[in-house]
Amino acid sequence: MTDEALVTNRNSDTPSTDRTDVFLAITVTALCANLWRFFMAYIECRNLTRTYTKASTTITPLDGLDLDIEEGSFVALMGPSGSGKTTLLNLIAGIDSPTSGSLMMGAVDVGKLSRSKLALWRSVNIGYIFQLYNLVPVLTAYENVELPLLLRNLSAKDRHKKVAAALELVGIDDRHDHFPRQLSGGQEQRVAIARAIVTDPKIIVADEPTGDLDRASAAEILSLLQQINVELGRTLIMVTHDPKTTKYAGRILHLDKGRLLELESSTASAPGIHP
Repeated sequence: MTDEALVTNRNSDTPSTDRTDVFLAITVTALCANLWRFFMAYIECRNLTRTYTKASTTITPLDGLDLDIEEGSFVALMGPSGSGKTTLLNLIAGIDSPTSGSLMMGAVDVGKLSRSKLALWRSVNIGYIFQLYNLVPVLTAYENVELPLLLRNLSAKDRHKKVAAALELVGIDDRHDHFPRQLSGGQEQRVAIARAIVTDPKIIVADEPTGDLDRASAAEILSLLQQINVELGRTLIMVTHDPKTTKYAGRILHLDKGRLLELESSTASAPGIHP
């Protein structure tokens, strides 16, 4: 082969080599991006602030909070009344919106969503457990759990499968036809938990879920929440005043006057949070 032909042959190989290099570079970049998203916190609060105006007074229950919460964590929020823990819980749940700062949930800045889009996001991603259960008294346990599914385009058969699975998971399937007045406090809270998980949300928030229960019932409910966190991998954020309940959480977050005071590890084996 002549020198001229050899040069021509080498030049003809160059485009193919360049395309391979570009393909590899794109593949590596995409892989790194995916790995970065994997290791990023699922909930990111940056300078998160919520203020209210009452008469001529400005109240700041949450003041410039920076916080990361990993996916799959079980977090207990503690602090005195007015410390900002319920405000933080409601912001994460999409019930309220921040005054300033950012609140990233996955790839979504929920603080920038309109009311209608926030409501849609909340219905898909959030399950809420209330202290006083908030069950509809004229509906059975089954019908209370089914309520969130009525907002979705599901057949009656598909709804039944989801409701039956949720009731069985919380151990209340044998009371599916009972009305709230026919249930104990612990049983009512189990129904409320089933309602919170029936839509398969990514995040479950609980506001004093054992505050109205006796010690034995409270322990059963906390064990159930821990089971949901570990076995289903759901991120669970719980407000509590009772230090004894925090042993079920993976991490304990202390708030006071709208600011993060400290992080404390719990004895539970679960992913945690990082300031």
